[in-house]
Amino acid sequence: MIKTSVIILNWNGKQLLEQFLPSVLQHSLGAGCSVFVADNGSTDNSIAFMNRNYPDVPLILFDKNYGFADGYNRAIQQVDSEFVVLLNSDVETTENWLDALINYMELHPEVAAVQPKICSYNKKKQFEYAGAAGGFIDRYGYPFCRGRILEVVEEDLGQYDTVIPVFWATGACLCVRRKDYLDAGGLDPRFFAHMEEIDLCWRLRARDRGIMCLPSSVVYHVGGASLSKENPKKMYLNFRNNLLMIYKNVSKSDYTTIFLVRCLFDSLAYVHLVLKGKFQNAHAIVEAYRDFLKMRNSYKAVRRENLKKTTVLQVSTQYRKSILLQFYLYGRKTYQSVYSK
Repeated sequence: MIKTSVIILNWNGKQLLEQFLPSVLQHSLGAGCSVFVADNGSTDNSIAFMNRNYPDVPLILFDKNYGFADGYNRAIQQVDSEFVVLLNSDVETTENWLDALINYMELHPEVAAVQPKICSYNKKKQFEYAGAAGGFIDRYGYPFCRGRILEVVEEDLGQYDTVIPVFWATGACLCVRRKDYLDAGGLDPRFFAHMEEIDLCWRLRARDRGIMCLPSSVVYHVGGASLSKENPKKMYLNFRNNLLMIYKNVSKSDYTTIFLVRCLFDSLAYVHLVLKGKFQNAHAIVEAYRDFLKMRNSYKAVRRENLKKTTVLQVSTQYRKSILLQFYLYGRKTYQSVYSK
């Protein structure tokens, strides 16, 4: 059995493989590590490119696009290693990025998953939106990062170079123990994409498994390679999956209050989008709530199982206030300012 499997999930990403796979191979291959490319039924000659240029890189081939969540679930079933790294195809790695993550995991068996510091590929001195220096959520399920609050992304000045426990680690570069991943049920395949790693980390944290950010490991992420932040489809998935995640993981005593507050905040977001003339995005929120309500009953058994397996009733790394109120009402737009109050 190899120690670490780095899995790059690809869907019609030939250009990204051509651009970023060399750095991954250069900085990752070594004793006990293999790099895999799992392909979600690409039609852009990705496989021909891999066979021609990287015949020694193992391929995991799927018959269709299973999305980010189930694509990784299926790929992880086909590797045999202690650790797996879920790595986006648009990530540039750096020297020793992987050694730092694996060495920490080996020294800390209580930790299920770690992430590196994620900076922007296009603006190397700036954090990247999807992960930055570790992920958190507020009381009402809104995610933010150490280095990114809502749409405000900070410059990396070394202010977040400490190792800290986080609520969630980004799926752009997630190093996780394979056993923990499987024991927790993996990523939710019905999410398809977006929020799935936060949901997984919530389950792991609620079962008293640690999630950490290690800024000594650095990677650079393009971000938005599949869907831009403004894409209505992405907005739909983010809102729907966030509501499903809350339903799956929030305790019975808190759920009603949190859901009602979410309805209020999301209604304000809808009005804001309408006033800005972004009607497709506003409609995406309506569709997300409609489909969430349709799907909620089918998640009752999942919710019962999650709550039954919960051993930590209050996850210490969850922010117990509203990040929206901190941002819009008090003008606190950096992680440091939020946590200094």
